[in-house]
Order: sequence, then C-alpha cells, then structure tokens
Amino acid sequence: MSTRIAFLKGHGTENDFVIVPDPENVIDLPSAAVAALCDRRAGIGGDGLLHVVRSSAHPEARDMAAEAEWFMDYRNGDGSIAEMCGNGTRVFARYLQRAGYVTEGDFSIATRGGVKPMHIAKDGDVTTGMGKALLPEGDVTVSVGERSWPARNVNMGNPHAVAFVDDLAHAGDLYSPPPCGPAGAYPEGVNVEFVVDRGPGHVAMRVHERGAGETRSCGTGACAVAVAAARRDGADPAVTGTRATYTVDVPGGTLVITEWPDGRIEMTGPAVIVAEGEIDTEWLENATR
Repeated sequence: MSTRIAFLKGHGTENDFVIVPDPENVIDLPSAAVAALCDRRAGIGGDGLLHVVRSSAHPEARDMAAEAEWFMDYRNGDGSIAEMCGNGTRVFARYLQRAGYVTEGDFSIATRGGVKPMHIAKDGDVTTGMGKALLPEGDVTVSVGERSWPARNVNMGNPHAVAFVDDLAHAGDLYSPPPCGPAGAYPEGVNVEFVVDRGPGHVAMRVHERGAGETRSCGTGACAVAVAAARRDGADPAVTGTRATYTVDVPGGTLVITEWPDGRIEMTGPAVIVAEGEIDTEWLENATR
C-alpha cells in the first residue's frame, strides 16, 4: 500500500463518496480497505468509493481507453464491486474538472457498465448518459402493511418497481424491502420507488435500494421514475418523436431526467466536492487486518 494516500469527499444529491485518485493504478484497495474508508463512524464515511484510474492502467478498462481516458473503478460501501453508479459519475466528473483533467463541455468516462458520455455545463451541473430503459412485460404490485399499489417494472441495468402513491409517508420506514408480487418477479431483489406528483412534469420520490434500505438519492431510480411517469402520462418519445423531461425530487436534492426519441436517457444534477485530505495508512492497515 502507498505510504501516502490522498482522498477527497464529495456528493451528488447527498449520495456521498470517498474519492481516491490513483491515475497509474498503484494503490491496493481490497474490499476490507474500502469498507473501512466508507465506515461512517470509524472511517471517512460514504455510500461508496470512487477509485480514479486511467483506463489504460486498469485491466478492466484498457479496451475502453480509446474512447475514455478515465475509468471509474466504483466500489459499494461494503467493499463489493459494482458496475455503475449514476450519482457517482457526476461526482467523478467534478473531481476530474477540479484536478484539471477535463473542462466544461463533453467528454466520456469508462465504467464497468460501459463508456458513459458526460457533460459539464457552465452553471456547474453535470449530465450523465444513462443508457436506455427496458420495460419488462407483466403486472407487479408493491405492498406496505395493509396497502398495495400497482407498480411499473423498469430496468435501468438494474431492476426497479415504481409505484405512484398519494403520500410519500405511505412508503413507511423503508428499512426492510417492501414486498413485491407476484412471487418470483424479482429473483435477485428490486429497488422500489414510491412517487407522488408535484406538478406537470414534476414528481418526488423515496426509494428503498436493495441491500441498503432507504437512501438520499438513487440515479437509476430517478431515471426509472421518469420513464414510468412518462408512460403513465401517455408520453413515449419513441412514438411522439419529442423528448420527455421530468424533474425528480429526491430526499437529497433534485435531478432532471430526459428521455430522447432514440431511447437515450440523460440525468442532470449537482456534484459537489466538500473536502480533501490524506488517509493515515497506518490506521488503514490496522483497520483491514
């Protein structure tokens, strides 16, 4: 392990991350080290860790190096490896801008979920190309206590069940996964979004993320909610030829989701770097024994 490890802390709509710059991929970050760094009481604290590596220096990203110079080696807060994190891509982009590696405008980053187009606007907001949504057929329901609601099945590379409710309090505490039916609909679990209307093209949501409980923000969840709201409202950009844009309020802020006629979905929102410093490597080595 390096004798000196720099870090930053950032968040996107309060989905927060430890950022470890490592252009040449020389820092060893086993899962135990990541979990220790993300621990909110004994470490720096974060929902996940953004390991910043040049694509050409990482074996999982070398074949994407021609399209994207930088690879987001994303880890969940428990140390496990994940393909993608929508809010994480915005914070990753903000770090690249802060470090002088990119400027305002368009560029791409590599992720385990493929190359993602990015855009940093003059006002500071960051847009991520989130790919396309799939809408599996079949009815699903979501339940909390005595209440049940029909839900829209949306897949953004991970599964979502989107339920429209009268009051976000109906979602309950969201500590445990809300039951979804029919049995077997989501064999690997599901992210569940509860949604209320705020106005035309404007909704608010709460989310239970599988394996994590309620979180302050979920980028793929906001995209799933926007697609579900558009279909409920009779808008399908592939049919109308007109983009559909929704403002989605999450507990940690606001995201703007746009679905284009070719199916592409873009997510726009803030990204903030709040601190930077140096990891005590002796502490980290002790914490991972």
